[in-house]
Amino acid sequence: MQLTLVRHGEAAPPINGNDTKRPLTARGHAQAEQTADFVAEKIQPDVFVVSPLLRAQETLAYIQKKFTNIPVLICDDIKPDDDAEVAVEWLSKLPYESIVVVCHMNVVAYIEEILTDKHFHPFSLAEARIYEQAVIAEGLSTQQAVFIPNV
Repeated sequence: MQLTLVRHGEAAPPINGNDTKRPLTARGHAQAEQTADFVAEKIQPDVFVVSPLLRAQETLAYIQKKFTNIPVLICDDIKPDDDAEVAVEWLSKLPYESIVVVCHMNVVAYIEEILTDKHFHPFSLAEARIYEQAVIAEGLSTQQAVFIPNV
């Protein structure tokens, strides 16, 4: 089983304190495009899982362009301050072999921490990390590849 965790690209600051509708910046779009190229070279996803927040949705759109007819699940448990344990539990119930998750710091790094039993390691903007595991569960994932955009 393969799990790919992706942090969204660089986003504009909140407007009037609204964090949900922050779009990607020009740099964020370029980052997302580079990450999509990496993902397309490395994996064949069965499903995309994405946060409901705009910057994650826009990042995923670049990855989606590389693949056709892949279902998208919107997960409300992978926003920046969500509980990673809840997210891991939700992901563990998915009946897919190759899952791509596009979400946010801090939750993405905490998901990794749970799955690998390694210390918290922040993700760069639009960074992708690919893991192998028999099932999605605490301590069972092994990192296989990492990509950080260079824009």
